[in-house]
Amino acid sequence: MQPKPKNVKEYIAGFPKEARERMEQMRALIKEAAPDAKEMISYGMPGYKLCGKPLVYFAAYKNHIGFYATPTGHEMFEKDLSPYKQGKGSVQFPLDEKFPIELIKKIVAFRVVESKSKGNLS
Repeated sequence: MQPKPKNVKEYIAGFPKEARERMEQMRALIKEAAPDAKEMISYGMPGYKLCGKPLVYFAAYKNHIGFYATPTGHEMFEKDLSPYKQGKGSVQFPLDEKFPIELIKKIVAFRVVESKSKGNLS
């Protein structure tokens, strides 16, 4: 059993190359769209908070990257996410398919606006 990662960099380092590359890309997209978000490990996966509230999370699995935009992000982009396998508040981006970069950026940007409108802007 591997030790729990202390930060996102350690989390990403524990995966095979293809998953690492996708996670680094996901991390960069989130940081670009939400530069003020605080990065952490939460629920055993990389997570981001803004205004003291969860913004988005992601996690690597054998065949996909899971993306969690806490339900409103999924609800708002339901049609755009429809080609992907989903669960309640989650979507799976297969490792062997094109990564939906623009869609991820739009979802994170939406969550930023939503968080700032509901939060204390800190």
